Amino acid sequence: MTDHDDQLGTVAEIMRKTDIAVLTYLSTEGALVSTPMGTQDFEEPGTTWFLTEASSDKVRAIEADPRVNVAYSSKAGWVSLSGTATVSRDRDKLHELWDASAGAFMSGGPDDPDNVLLEIDGATAEYWESPGKVTAVVQMAKGLVRDSRPDLGDNDTVLL
Repeated sequence: MTDHDDQLGTVAEIMRKTDIAVLTYLSTEGALVSTPMGTQDFEEPGTTWFLTEASSDKVRAIEADPRVNVAYSSKAGWVSLSGTATVSRDRDKLHELWDASAGAFMSGGPDDPDNVLLEIDGATAEYWESPGKVTAVVQMAKGLVRDSRPDLGDNDTVLL
């Protein structure tokens, strides 16, 4: 797959089919930290939104070093989105994205000043498109029998 629009479509499909993403950032002590996050929205794969608390260690760390990675995994494949995060206190956008799942994990509602948005500005997305379980098993078996590399789907990196 070489067409940029097709690649973006593949990345978007994998992201849409993933319920929980994993956000990785650098702690203020310099350690890599990964935490599960529910994607609230993405306008295109290059702009992704999460809800979080301003008082969290995650926000303090991201404000000190905004470089992040967000990993998505579903039956459709995998995406590794690299970019930067910005803490947003845009109340209109927070109201737009607030839903029942946010209320289950965060207190105070969208008007609580501790509830904020993380806007991820993606620079690149590496993706692996899954051919499906049955095809993957067949390809792996062929690889073992023929002592060759199995075809496990498309893999590429796309600029966002």
